[in-house]
Amino acid sequence: MSMIRYQPIPLFNHFNNDINRYFGKTRSKAAAGQERDWAPAVDIREEESRYLLSADIPGVERENIEITLEGGVLTIKGERRGETAANGQDYRRRECMHGTFMRQFTLPETVDSQNISATVKDGVLDVVIPKQAKPQPTRITIN
Repeated sequence: MSMIRYQPIPLFNHFNNDINRYFGKTRSKAAAGQERDWAPAVDIREEESRYLLSADIPGVERENIEITLEGGVLTIKGERRGETAANGQDYRRRECMHGTFMRQFTLPETVDSQNISATVKDGVLDVVIPKQAKPQPTRITIN
């Protein structure tokens, strides 16, 4: 049994995808709204000297996680691969999500982007985002 997602306008989406496929046009998955198959739950905690982002990603291998920072946006991408049926047996029910995911977070100007670090342990990804002092305005004297 496969999981079917509700889409309010599925016929238009299928038609649009068929037309794009026929003419060889490919949009980026992010533009098409298809970059993620599932989204891990994320907790963000602010401490005095840092932000701590924790994402639940059980079953995702370290090699299948990509974390980037560009233009003040922290992006976490990854993929959880699903198990294939063994010995010709298929699942009777499947509720564990698998596939690609992407989460993006806009960071404040006060983060120290050079010292961001990440660790993964027991299915939890922890991203430590240190803070730095906000630059103070400089007063310029007029001669």
